[in-house]
Amino acid sequence: MKGWGWKWRKGPGRPPKPRFLSFRPRGIIFVPQSSDGNPLPPKEPVTLTPDEVEALRLVYIEGLTQEKAAEKMGISRGTLWRTVDSARRKIVLAVVEERPIVISSTIS
Repeated sequence: MKGWGWKWRKGPGRPPKPRFLSFRPRGIIFVPQSSDGNPLPPKEPVTLTPDEVEALRLVYIEGLTQEKAAEKMGISRGTLWRTVDSARRKIVLAVVEERPIVISSTIS
């Protein structure tokens, strides 16, 4: 598969499979602003991982089915669903609680 491989390690247990991403995200922060353009008081940010951004992009921008998106990323459909669900929850939390959204570019 072509693309960029990304994976992380969260303690003991089986290591996760690498996810194949078609792009390498840059670190970006979206900060909520009031209607007059002033930044809102700082709150703890919500961080989206590179695989969450890729899963959202494939499903919602490219319009792929979860099966095709999972195949492109080299993961199971269930893993893709959990990744998309996690990203959606984080985005909704950030919008409702007026928290910054950080798109992580780091590989750990």
